[in-house]
Amino acid sequence: MATTTPVRGAGTPPAGGSGVAPNGRGRWRTRLWRLDDIASPYAYIAPFFLVFGAFGLYPLLYTGWIALHRVEMTGLDQSQWVGFDNFTKILQDSEFWTAVFNTFVIGVISTVPQLLVALGLAHLLNYKLRASTFWRTVILTPYATSVATAALVFALVFRADGGVLNWVLHFFGAGNTDWGNGEWTSKIAISVIVIWRWTGYNALIYLAAMQAVPSDLYEAASIDGASRWQQFRKVTIPSLRPTILFTIVISTIGSMQLFGEPLLLQGGTLGAVGGSEHQYETLSIYLYNYGWKLGHLGPAAAVAWAMLVLLLLIALINWIVGRFVHKSAA
Repeated sequence: MATTTPVRGAGTPPAGGSGVAPNGRGRWRTRLWRLDDIASPYAYIAPFFLVFGAFGLYPLLYTGWIALHRVEMTGLDQSQWVGFDNFTKILQDSEFWTAVFNTFVIGVISTVPQLLVALGLAHLLNYKLRASTFWRTVILTPYATSVATAALVFALVFRADGGVLNWVLHFFGAGNTDWGNGEWTSKIAISVIVIWRWTGYNALIYLAAMQAVPSDLYEAASIDGASRWQQFRKVTIPSLRPTILFTIVISTIGSMQLFGEPLLLQGGTLGAVGGSEHQYETLSIYLYNYGWKLGHLGPAAAVAWAMLVLLLLIALINWIVGRFVHKSAA
């Protein structure tokens, strides 16, 4: 004979035994059980919100407070309300817009090739290769390298006098190129560093997404006569659209925060101001100059909030494009 096991409801306290009204101790245990049932979920997620509040929300709000005041590095305990004067100051500064342009250009010429190469590498690694774990580790190695190490090594590669790249180009009659002081060559040099560090990381993200694509789709496409390239375009790419959008957003955030690569490309005074003519000065370098070199924390905080607004605008554009692509595919 089939039997059923009674299940206690989510808001039902433990059985009281004989059905007799619980005594004082029983009522206390029931209240503790109900309190545990209500408070436990909040207790489990409380550490995250505490850490986020201490290291995320509070610095954000405090930076906003500083952006509305005149605060100097030499007198942190002295502040003067100036309203939106700090924002007006940076928006009227031509160097700020130069930094915005440089950040945008470096972000584009580093993100687009980086994601395309990562997609190709992931497609190759998705096949059954010998020593596949070894190759996956190899392409992730640049990501494990520190920014300082990578920037210093590539600074030697792109040196105008005695650099490895100029030495190679000399055999093709290209002559010596001053990579650090050129308007576009400096941006290309920084982009190469970014591409070298982050391509493997994005390739592994794409690889994980490719391995989640059902094999039935490839089998059906193969039966219909689709080549490997057609399967890649018609099956793999549509399946990776959410992942590609995610990597675009993450890469965009990273490009907005570029600091170590331009700072160490030439090093010294030139690196700290983004080149002799600010040709590769990014927003992070611009913020660094205002806050730590000049000691004006108010405009530096305003730059930080401007970067946040730009990121939100870019995220909104990506979201609109993603919805449009999704509707077009549907």
